[in-house]
Amino acid sequence: MTNSDKRSNFIRLAESRTQNALRYIKSIGKLANTSSYEYGESDYKTIFRALEASIREAKSNFEGKNQSSSKFKLGE
Repeated sequence: MTNSDKRSNFIRLAESRTQNALRYIKSIGKLANTSSYEYGESDYKTIFRALEASIREAKSNFEGKNQSSSKFKLGE
């Protein structure tokens, strides 16, 4: 695979995956609708801590500092 092919693949996948991530983040924001959902401050803080940790992990991968990921679970 040539460098040009690798670059084309990166651009194609980066655009698609970033667009998907943004769509899902907007979907999470819709959970703030209190007429449809009930949640506490600790619930949304847990969600955003997990999102922020995932962003830090992805950034570290680009910076060559691989970190292990953990699975998200919202407490009952």
